[in-house]
Amino acid sequence: MHKALCLLIPLALVAAPVGAEDLAPANPQIDYSAFDRLVGELAPVRAKHRLAWADFARAARAENALLLDARSADAFARGHLKGAVNLPFTDFTDEALRSVTGGDPSRPIYIYCNNNFRDHADPVMLKRAPMALNIPTFVNLHGYGYRNVWELADVIGTGDAGVDWESS
Repeated sequence: MHKALCLLIPLALVAAPVGAEDLAPANPQIDYSAFDRLVGELAPVRAKHRLAWADFARAARAENALLLDARSADAFARGHLKGAVNLPFTDFTDEALRSVTGGDPSRPIYIYCNNNFRDHADPVMLKRAPMALNIPTFVNLHGYGYRNVWELADVIGTGDAGVDWESS
């Protein structure tokens, strides 16, 4: 029995799962805890910054307003709300955001994504609800210091009356 135990203990140690934190050193350029904190802090803010289509469309046309489409450049070229500026979410950096906002962190920014459209057709294919682009776009804009962000709350169609849809 003692001999069998001596053989099993080293096997158990080799087979034991290693925690993710043990697999690689911490990356100081990735801070999940800060992101998680930011998401928690923004939940009540986001709830107050969602607008019905009529209010969203009116506000997005106001002077100095920025209608931001964070979908891919390809999806944007195939169709977007008239007047929208494209900065793909994957391209968000301090410099890129300064470029599209004019460097004004208080500028009102209006965002929408595929999940705001009922069409479920190219270029606004429906995504899984928890993965809707509005959510990380809202969080990231706030994380970069832009606090005047407003999100389209409604589901609309690209062909609905009052929806100005265009292709590049």
